[in-house]
Order: sequence, then structure tokens, then C-alpha cells
Amino acid sequence: MKLYHALRNAASFRTCFDFGERDVAHWFPGHMAKGLKQMRATMKNESLDVRPHLLVLNKVDLADLSTKQRMVKELERSGVKNILFTDSLKQRDDNVKKLVPMVTEMINKNPRFNREESTSYCLMVIGVPNVGKSSLINALRRTYLKKGRASRVGGEPGITKAVLTRIQVCDRPIMHLLDTPGVLPPKIESVETGLKLALCGTILDHLVGEDVMADYLLYSLNRLQKFSYVERYGLGDPSDNIEHVLKGIAVKLGKTQRVKAITGIGNITVRIPNYTAAAYDFIRAFRKGELGQVLLD
Repeated sequence: MKLYHALRNAASFRTCFDFGERDVAHWFPGHMAKGLKQMRATMKNESLDVRPHLLVLNKVDLADLSTKQRMVKELERSGVKNILFTDSLKQRDDNVKKLVPMVTEMINKNPRFNREESTSYCLMVIGVPNVGKSSLINALRRTYLKKGRASRVGGEPGITKAVLTRIQVCDRPIMHLLDTPGVLPPKIESVETGLKLALCGTILDHLVGEDVMADYLLYSLNRLQKFSYVERYGLGDPSDNIEHVLKGIAVKLGKTQRVKAITGIGNITVRIPNYTAAAYDFIRAFRKGELGQVLLD
């Protein structure tokens, strides 16, 4: 019965999102441009296409694994053959242990890079922000060298801002990785694509705006009929009104702020819902998978 009421309410919700006149140009921070320049210099201005590469899809714990086979087939059709799914935050991930053997086999099978006099390997880790590149490096060190982390990690993009010196992750064979800042294409194709990237944590929230991110998240959850946010925040019913939802979240979590109000009898201090803190919690819950498996297609 609850699902019936939820679907009935959702029938009147928005069928499209108003992106307004937002400009995505400033969503590409300066350190990304610098990082790309450093990477090109490190690669000696060669195209990445000429070098063997392994696609690591990290944070598999947050993925909808029912789409895994379809995803692999689509990647293979586009020419990507070497694919590895990992969860680098796990203390022991069997797939992380597969990375070194896969890389060495790929290099040894390619005559251009199989040089008998070379007994060590140096690889560059490249990817969009906040996908766990540094965490992967630390996981490899933990697995093969039994050592602690060498790269800073964090729950927001931009922790790594420069191409670092080589970090050893294995001794048999000797293998070093270069940690790099997360990078995006200098031109994001659309505001909607930018919002999806921001919700996944690849763009700093304040560059986009927590309010619009939360509103687009609400729109997407309702469109996909993912109503777990209602029970999580005790809202009663699904809603298409982001202000109503954020107010409910703020009340549920006790997120309020004190402001001064000017009245006819003088200034008074009142407490109002902290909509920014509520939006942040809403977005964080999505990123941690606490709102269910959601595919922003």
C-alpha cells in the first residue's frame, strides 16, 4: 500500500529538470589543467593509446552488480579488453592481488615494451577525481609490501593535486606507480553530465552548488522510483519539492542554524533549518550507497 501511494504521488512529479543558464566552464579547476600538462610531460608527449593499459573499476561495493556483464560487454565492444573490478578499501581484495600479474602479462606480451634488460615497471594511475586512485596504490602496498599508505586519501576530489614521485607497490617484480591528480575532460558536454559527475564526487560540491545537486538528486531518485530517502529521513511520502525535503532532513538530523530577525519590537534570534547541511547529508548518503543502488544513466 505504501508503494502504491508513493507511485501515485510520483505520477505528478517533474518529468524534466530545469538546468537554467548554468555554465560548466568554471567546473574544471586549475590544478586539473596543470596535472594534465605534467602527465603529458611524464609520458614524453606520447599518446596514451600507444601504451598498454588496464581499466580498473574501483568502488565496486557501490556499484549495481546486476549490470556488470552488460558493462563489460559494452567496454569490450569499444576496444577495452583488460578490465578489473576492485574495492581498494577492503583489507583483503582478491582482485587487487590480480593487478600486478595482469600488468606484467600485458607488458610481456607486447613486443614494443617487452625489453629483456628491464626488470622493473613504472606505471601511471590516471582517472577522474575521487575514484580511489590513491586508495588503490595504498592497497597494493598493503598487499605486496605489507606497508602503510604512501598517498593521501580523502572523501572529496582534489586531494592529490600534482604528479608525485614514484611509489613502490611491489618488489617481485619491482613495480612503481605514479599517483596523479584526478582529471576531467576540459569541456564537459552538458550541465546534466556535470551534475552527474558532481553527485559521484568528481567535482567539488561548492563549484556546482549543493542546493542544485540535491535538487537534481531528488529529481533522479523520483524518476527512477527510488524512494528509500522517504523512510531514511522520516518524510512520510515522496516529494518533488527540494525545500520540503531538505527541511525534513534538517529537522530529522537536528541541523539548524541561528539567525537574527528584525521585528517591530527589536532584533530577536531564531533557529531555522540548515538547508546546506541537510543537502550535504542527502548527497553524502547517496555517495555511500545508503539510498540504495542508483544508476544515473
